Amino acid sequence: MSGIRTWAPGVEPDDSQSTTTAPRAPGVAAVSIRGLRRDFGSLRALDRLDAEAAPGEVLGIVGPSGCGKSTLLELVAGLLEPTAGRIAVGAAAAPEERLDACAYMPQRDLLLPWLRAIDNAALAQRIAGRSRREARAAAQPLFERFGLEGFEDSRPDELSGGMRQRVAFLRTLLAGRPILLLDEPFASLDAITRAEMQSWLAGVLGTDPRTVLLVTHDVEEALYLSDRVLVLTPRPGRVASEIRVPEPRATDRAAAVTDPAFAELRQSALRVLAGERR
Repeated sequence: MSGIRTWAPGVEPDDSQSTTTAPRAPGVAAVSIRGLRRDFGSLRALDRLDAEAAPGEVLGIVGPSGCGKSTLLELVAGLLEPTAGRIAVGAAAAPEERLDACAYMPQRDLLLPWLRAIDNAALAQRIAGRSRREARAAAQPLFERFGLEGFEDSRPDELSGGMRQRVAFLRTLLAGRPILLLDEPFASLDAITRAEMQSWLAGVLGTDPRTVLLVTHDVEEALYLSDRVLVLTPRPGRVASEIRVPEPRATDRAAAVTDPAFAELRQSALRVLAGERR
């Protein structure tokens, strides 16, 4: 991902090209999901769900509350096993192999209150067996880039909500996994901070591309950050629609989200969601 998209003024998206069943990039899928079903007792959370994410692609996932979005990420990460169907991360299909390939960022930042910001960021490095000095050395250069310079020694309760999310995302990146699973990463933030963090994340992924599965309730956020967006049905979750977000890209969020073509994509996604609720 090299930034956020922009559209030529007055050019409407081609509806025939705004949805697709094929992955954006050719080659072996970074994440492949086929015929996925997940039951919790008598409750079916996901059913017959098919999806792919190409290497380096940001795949947004939106849908109504309770449709299985977070469950889907836990299944991809190997934290849960499907009732039926198959999940592969690259060539890895076994749960422990998928867990090794994925870095999972849950909705809450889950920073450890007794650790300083730099030690929270370096936690995955420490778990991997690196010394405290080595782990800090890996994290330190990224604090300036992530807008955290000068806060390395701060405790979580001394950081703003946006800064805590940056530390949490830095911790996720430093896990060194090729697949990032982001579950509502900005849901707890106010509207202004959330918009700022969306721009920030677009920039980070522009300089450090990863394959990303991004779960969010916010259609605008999904379209702004993603290459494609899957719209899920109410429970049990299935793919109701797939929207391809056009290129080229730019970094001006305000211009992107107010562009008529972007607005039309947003309305298309909202119409699908409204129709599925009936």
